[in-house]
Amino acid sequence: MTNSHLQQLEPRALWRHFETLCNTPRPSGHEAAIIEKIEAFAAGLGLTVLRDDVGNVVIRKPASKGYEHSPGVILQSHLDMVPQKSQTARHDFTQDPIQTVIQGDWVHAVGTTLGADNGIGVAAILAVLESTNLTHGPLEALFTIDEEAGMTGAKGLSPDILQGRLLFNLDTEDEGELYVGCAGGIDVNARIAGHWGEPDAQSACFQLSVSGLLGGHSGLDINLGRANANLLIAQFIARLSDALPVRIAHIQGGTLRNAIARDGRAVFTVPAALAEAVGAAFDKYLADVQHCYGQLETGMSLTLAPAEPVASALGALQTRALVSALLTCPHGAQRMSPQLAGVVETSNNLATVGIEGDTLVVQCLVRSLIDEARDDLAANIARHFQLIDADTLLDGAYPGWAPNMQSALLEQMRAVYAQKYGKPPAVKVIHAGLECGLLGAIYPNWDMISFGPTIRGAHSPDERVHIASVAAFWECLVAGLAAVATQA
Repeated sequence: MTNSHLQQLEPRALWRHFETLCNTPRPSGHEAAIIEKIEAFAAGLGLTVLRDDVGNVVIRKPASKGYEHSPGVILQSHLDMVPQKSQTARHDFTQDPIQTVIQGDWVHAVGTTLGADNGIGVAAILAVLESTNLTHGPLEALFTIDEEAGMTGAKGLSPDILQGRLLFNLDTEDEGELYVGCAGGIDVNARIAGHWGEPDAQSACFQLSVSGLLGGHSGLDINLGRANANLLIAQFIARLSDALPVRIAHIQGGTLRNAIARDGRAVFTVPAALAEAVGAAFDKYLADVQHCYGQLETGMSLTLAPAEPVASALGALQTRALVSALLTCPHGAQRMSPQLAGVVETSNNLATVGIEGDTLVVQCLVRSLIDEARDDLAANIARHFQLIDADTLLDGAYPGWAPNMQSALLEQMRAVYAQKYGKPPAVKVIHAGLECGLLGAIYPNWDMISFGPTIRGAHSPDERVHIASVAAFWECLVAGLAAVATQA
């Protein structure tokens, strides 16, 4: 049976549910199959199952005997996962199960994202729902859809479907830490009309390819100095365009707004008489990139090869304008938080570059702990691309989650961690888009906290989850539910 080896891990109920999640394709926008399984599972337990207008699932479980009057708790995770794969992986995320492997202390996937973000949280909630020996007050499980692609589930959550007042979001990625705030975000979309024409009669055509970069989460990993495939491609073509009439015929880099671009390629032409200069320039560029990134990007591959002749290409002036705009677009951490040491306040991810029909398309994802800073940076990026006559659209804005350091739920969970580990947990704010900001705007009376197991490489094929941290996360979840119920 696919992924049955996960059943040997503890806690067994949680890992059994995670096996089901791995075996059920669930990229953003394709959650129907896992929703059907979860609803059937809950109905089999005799629990109340609801679905709101946008497709979020709510399951209600009565309190343990004697705790009927304890505060209601909402356990929340998102059902979808990021579909990223290595260039050599033959995987259809809409049909194929995730192939998992246990390597030492970690569970990995083979050539793809694992979906521990946020599948471990979903699995933990399902294990709570089926358990008959936990102490808890009235419970509601909230499974949201489409978190990774646009947070449409959280944005569209019905304002009257949930009854509890305490939210446990199970979607952070460092066990032993409690999160009390997160960044908001907004997409910046730019569309540039391409001015295409036939290549010169005597042209040489090349393909530049970038692959094997670390990539990663565009919030959690944005300040780590990782290479971006879009920028590597733009930089080489910009260098050429300083001296040669380069014309782009095709360009594509990155696949998701919330992942740092790992792979990309461009096809371009130069006059045939200058082809030898392209090769020499590439050798120099490759050496420079290795010098800058070689110790970090150990799997990086940059190749330049002759390409088949093309029917059309951008003009040399528009090619130069495009790569210049890409290179001068803000990318990475733009400001660190002055209040929270080591935390990124505001960032941008130059996420995807491509061609749709005759139009050049660029997408960025701006994040910030401060909504006004988010909006200012997004507007500035839009203005930036408007300088090359782009039509721009700011879309999908979602708010941050402002920390409440006086939260009663935070104090209860601090006590749980201190009792378990003999020391207080780290209390943090995350530079990523948790759904808490959106959910708290719809249910402003909620007291919220977020925690989870240790996950590394989220949003990339390097994603993995630390096995022992899953057990510790589970124990703290169980203890937290009991603390809330008994201390009311």
